[in-house]
Amino acid sequence: MSKQTICERERSHLEKMNKFQLGNQFKKVGLFIAIGAFVLMIGRKYIENSEWIRPILQAILLVGLLIISLSKEKIEDEFVDSLRSQSYRLAFLMAIVYSLVQPLINFGVAFLLNENDELKSFNYFQVLFFMLIVQLMFFWQLKRYNK
Repeated sequence: MSKQTICERERSHLEKMNKFQLGNQFKKVGLFIAIGAFVLMIGRKYIENSEWIRPILQAILLVGLLIISLSKEKIEDEFVDSLRSQSYRLAFLMAIVYSLVQPLINFGVAFLLNENDELKSFNYFQVLFFMLIVQLMFFWQLKRYNK
């Protein structure tokens, strides 16, 4: 096997991964999963000793949002693909800014309220949830502006 065929196979494999998307019908499935998980997260507040189910519901909510994010539009063309990549870029940048600023804001608020709090970080759910929500909101907003 020559080097060129290995490189071609790798390139085609990367192109396939880059263009991976779910069908348009999965958008409704993702929306149903995300809303269902969100409702169950609110309902969990009224049940005693339900802390063990919290990470499961958070993961289900993230999967629902990811399915929505990966679903195709009814008309998927280069323009929609460009809007999608712009929204992913903006979400990535916003998540970095959020990750850098949020602990400082928490520390400042705790300092102002005289709470004896240390500089707290946040968990993976907050970052991923923020990133997926920002991506979806930017994508829908960019799509709306460019109609």
